[in-house]
Amino acid sequence: MHTVVERELELNLVLSPERGVPVPARLTYRTDDPYAVHITFHIGSDTPVHWTFARELLVEGVFRPCGQGDVRIWPTKVGGRTILCVALSSPDGDALLEAPCGAVSAWLERTLRIVPPGTESEQLGLDDGLAALLTPTPADDLWLRDPWPSDGSVDDEA
Repeated sequence: MHTVVERELELNLVLSPERGVPVPARLTYRTDDPYAVHITFHIGSDTPVHWTFARELLVEGVFRPCGQGDVRIWPTKVGGRTILCVALSSPDGDALLEAPCGAVSAWLERTLRIVPPGTESEQLGLDDGLAALLTPTPADDLWLRDPWPSDGSVDDEA
């Protein structure tokens, strides 16, 4: 059975240094996808926007600037409170979002209690899956048997 940890929160989509728009979002972590975090943005369109990236990136981004390419995360102070900046780039455009650092950190802590760093692979059941794949079955004997057994006789007829 897999566990899901979700958190609804409101992010701020930065349009300019003076102006932002509130964006409802949902953070989701699933133990059946233990390396990833999922963020769904509800931007008023028919379909929400989904982003998936490494949980490790978000964990590091709470403390220091990190990421490159499509997802970059860093903490900063605005008006005396710590916020988390998330810069997203895609072929459809770029977005800078501000998230309340406390809410994101509390949600991350819940995910880290459920699946501590370094134990993610255990959630995938890779060892069990490989063991099941590599366990011989009775039918394997038929497939592994030599189709042309050598009985030691030599065919002299020429």
